[in-house]
Amino acid sequence: QVQLVESGGGLVQTGGSLILGCTASGRTRSSYAMGWFRQAPGKAREFVASITWRNGVKDYADSVKGRFTISRNGVRNTMDLQMNTMEVEDTATYYCAACTSRDRYFARYDASKWDYWGQGIQVIVSS
Repeated sequence: QVQLVESGGGLVQTGGSLILGCTASGRTRSSYAMGWFRQAPGKAREFVASITWRNGVKDYADSVKGRFTISRNGVRNTMDLQMNTMEVEDTATYYCAACTSRDRYFARYDASKWDYWGQGIQVIVSS
């Protein structure tokens, strides 16, 4: 089992910045990759960004590319999402996730392929 806890959400104005953190505990060595998803009211959960745990290979949704940066710290078992130039459309509940399978990670944009989830943290971008 892997436990994930998000931190750092809140309210920010359009164009502002926010950092989300995720702390992993438990069997963290079983994680192949970690990532962020988000879900706005009335919408499906969508992929935001991910990073492989060993090699640090990153991937981003087109909607956040160039604005968001994902990073991880293997010693502290933490993952961050630096969000810059934020837009109203970034308003959502953000979820930290872990994937234990390299094969399932090939379909990483599908939330059902991820094994563990945090409880979610709210981010609101005001205009």
